[in-house]
Formats: sequence, structure tokens, C-alpha cells
Amino acid sequence: MKWILALWLAASAFVANAIDIQPDTLYPRVELDTSMGKIVVELDRTRAPITVDNFLTYVVKGEYDNTIFHRIIPDFVVQGGGLDLKLEEKKEDKPIVNESGNGLTNAFGTIAMARENEPHSATRQFYFNVADNTKLDPSKRRWGYAVFGEVVEGAEVLQAMAQVPTEDNAKLGWPDVPVTPVVLKRATLLPRP
Repeated sequence: MKWILALWLAASAFVANAIDIQPDTLYPRVELDTSMGKIVVELDRTRAPITVDNFLTYVVKGEYDNTIFHRIIPDFVVQGGGLDLKLEEKKEDKPIVNESGNGLTNAFGTIAMARENEPHSATRQFYFNVADNTKLDPSKRRWGYAVFGEVVEGAEVLQAMAQVPTEDNAKLGWPDVPVTPVVLKRATLLPRP
């Protein structure tokens, strides 16, 4: 009888600690409240289920709140999700499988996962395409970057973000860092439609 009680308590603790990433919603929406305005993205769980679940886990845990867009290149990308307001790297979960062969392309207004050279190294950083970046799509000989959704509201905010002045940042040792921080104040999973 004690083992049944222990099992029930463990299951209850798991449910209490579980996060709701709307696993049955095929096209969940996330609102990104930035210092330059709001952007809403619609994610595509039918084409990129692992990537969508990974992104939503960070969203629901509040891990993207008060982070910056640290890499902005006009006519290329607006990248964020990995650094806090002090330019410190945020904790990462395990890398995920690269879903770049899902048929979605790095077209203007899409959201995709940033990664290192190793194809299965994406964790928490994401980027918006601010141009049609077909060179980031997979080919017969190389992995691409996994697109997992698109901007459905706030494209003008994204375009304005893509034009902010940037500089080489001495602390990070990186180019293309906004002179004035562009902040992701809060990321919110919107209620089911």
C-alpha cells in the first residue's frame, strides 16, 4: 500500500510541475512584447514539433523574459533569446534535433532556430528572417536552419528592429550588437484559439 501512495504522490508532483505548452494545438501563437512593440508568431507544430515544443518550454518558463536581441543585421536576421540585460548568457537546456528538412523555408518574416556549426546544436536562441535567406535552407549536401513559424502580427516592428544602429561590442567580442538594447520584455503563449 505504501508504494501505491508513493507512486500517487510522485505522479501528483509531476503534474503539478508540468508546464502547459498546449501539446494538442497544431499552430500555437506566442506574443513577444519588445521594447519596440509587439510581435505575434504562429508556430507550426505539424512541420517542426520538436522545435516548437522546445521554444514553448522556454516561453512558458519565462526564460525569454528580459532578454535582448543581441545580433541584428539589416536584410538578414534579428537574433535573440540567449542573453540577459547584462549581456550574460542564459542557461540552456539540451540541444535539439535539427528539423530544417521540414519544408519550411527561411523566408522574410519566419522564425527559426539559431545554432552553432554542428547541425544539432540549437538550444534557446532564435532568429527572425528579415529577408529571403535561402542560403540558410538545407540542401543535398548540408544541414540548414530549422524554421518553425512565422510572424502574423507586428511585421512593421520587426522591420524597425532590423534597422537599429549596431556596433562591435567589446564585452561580448561580437559584431552587430545594437547600440541601444532591443529588449524582449515578455514572451507569452496566447490562449488556444
